[in-house]
Amino acid sequence: MSGRRRTTTAHTAALLTILIWGTTFISTKLMLEDFLPQEILLFRFLIGYGVLWAIYPKGISLRPIREELLFAAAGLSGVTLYFLLENIALTYTLASNVGIIVSAAPLITAVLAHFLLGEKSLHLRFLAGFAVAMAGIVMISFNGASQLALNPLGDVLAFLSSVIWGIYSILMRKISSLGIPAIGCTRRVFFYGLVFMLPVCFSPGFHLGLSRFQDSTQLFNLLFLGLGASALCFVTWNWSVGVLGAVRTSTYIFLVPAVTVIASFSILHEPITVITALGMILTLAGLLLSDRSIHLFGFKRYKGKSREAHRSLDELG
Repeated sequence: MSGRRRTTTAHTAALLTILIWGTTFISTKLMLEDFLPQEILLFRFLIGYGVLWAIYPKGISLRPIREELLFAAAGLSGVTLYFLLENIALTYTLASNVGIIVSAAPLITAVLAHFLLGEKSLHLRFLAGFAVAMAGIVMISFNGASQLALNPLGDVLAFLSSVIWGIYSILMRKISSLGIPAIGCTRRVFFYGLVFMLPVCFSPGFHLGLSRFQDSTQLFNLLFLGLGASALCFVTWNWSVGVLGAVRTSTYIFLVPAVTVIASFSILHEPITVITALGMILTLAGLLLSDRSIHLFGFKRYKGKSREAHRSLDELG
């Protein structure tokens, strides 16, 4: 696969991932009526882990301790802590609040990539794109609200989850350079995530309660979260991070609130107002500006190079 085609495929994979992840707020919110946050977390990733084994049964030998620690840290951050914090935040604050705060992850990822990976991603156009996207997200999330409803505990948990996701993105950028197939990497990350989840099985009120899945709606939501949002999306996202980099891939998170609005309209029949539509346009514009800014930054760094060199840079993404 050529460099340009590989980059295009990675963008498509990241977009597909966000289209699925943008609807998970609805499934999780519905499941919270009958399940604890930690129960949803355990069930969905057990399913995801089993599916990845079925798809890629080839074992991966133990890596050097330094590399295994990368996998363990990715499992703790991107699987256990991120989704546990996000699920708990949804029980304390509005979904709109969580959507706005979590959408700050691209900026946090850019800051971490700048200082930890040396990526020169903190520049004016990226910040401008972030500001435009966040303006759109605010319009989407607070459309029709007379005032900003803040819940300190829920909002702080949501912010912590966005920081955790930034850390996970940086770790996956490191892991992607190890030369292990994306499915194998994701399965190893899920394994460590499940290991770190074990303590929540002893939390008050936790129980398997499999009879709850006799409700076809809850069973569908769980399968959607386990098969689609976990097994499939983590593979496509992790591969995209390896191709595009942590910052460029994370900019797609700007689209999550817009996707959630469209899903709410399609599934819950909630109306899309003019303000919401304008917010979605701003969000998309911010995404395009942020992504183009990274490309232009690379162009400026190599200003004066030959036309062939520019084409090579484009192929590398």
